Amino acid sequence: MIWDLFSIVAPVFACAGIGYSWSRFGLAYDTKIITQLVSYIGAPCLIFTTLINVEGLSKEIGYMALAALTTISACTILGAAILRIMRLPLRTYLAPIVFPNSGNMGLPLCLFAFGDTGLALGIGFFAVSATIQLIFGQWLFSGLPTPIPLLKAPIPYAVIAGAALMFTEVDPPLFILNTTDLLGNFTIPLMMLTLGVSLARMRITKIKRTFILALLRLSLGGLVGFGLAEVFQFEGIERSVLIIQSMMPVAVFNYLFAKYYERDPEEVASLVVLSSVIGFALLPLIVFIAK
Repeated sequence: MIWDLFSIVAPVFACAGIGYSWSRFGLAYDTKIITQLVSYIGAPCLIFTTLINVEGLSKEIGYMALAALTTISACTILGAAILRIMRLPLRTYLAPIVFPNSGNMGLPLCLFAFGDTGLALGIGFFAVSATIQLIFGQWLFSGLPTPIPLLKAPIPYAVIAGAALMFTEVDPPLFILNTTDLLGNFTIPLMMLTLGVSLARMRITKIKRTFILALLRLSLGGLVGFGLAEVFQFEGIERSVLIIQSMMPVAVFNYLFAKYYERDPEEVASLVVLSSVIGFALLPLIVFIAK
């Protein structure tokens, strides 16, 4: 059992560690360009190809997507109430509390723990979470009156196209499938490397409040994940994937948005770093209890 857990979490540690070391040694790594490549090309292609390549899992992925939507909604309601009690601004802190790192950390865990089935279900969660974050989450940081200007993100359209082909069982032309498969393959390695580089460049400030909020993200996600696994009557891999994805630390995208819109980026960076450190420390436990 211990060796199995090690085999699951070690690649995540190793890849993030390489990214961390790369940055610490002062080697060049343009996080902005890499993030754009992943967000606008890699992740949409990975979602599209995974959805159209799965066989016999369309119903399970649909339920996982619904569970992800319910998870994000529950975390939004509960997180907003807690932040109101703490008298902290929602536009700065709600998105970090709500959106887990279901891409950089969650997808590799689902893949290494449960193979292609776990990856497909993990992408079902990630597609919904990333779509809402890129629109609603970014809107919170932006201060724009409506999120309509943010609808240009390609991930939602990749989800729609992939889901349509998955449910209708229509095969796209082979050249499209081969191209998107090739481009999607760079997504997970780059996500893990970028996570390590980002952690190396961020610093922790206001450690007491940051620590409380980091624990809030992890514990709130865990409680909601376990609760909804029972509500949806998930078992086996479905239950494990939902819990793992729900319990992931603060998504790095929150820092990128906070920095772009100049909304306390240092403290949001602290949340990403501290929650990720705690999350990394708890990875074996998270995988163990999820399985």
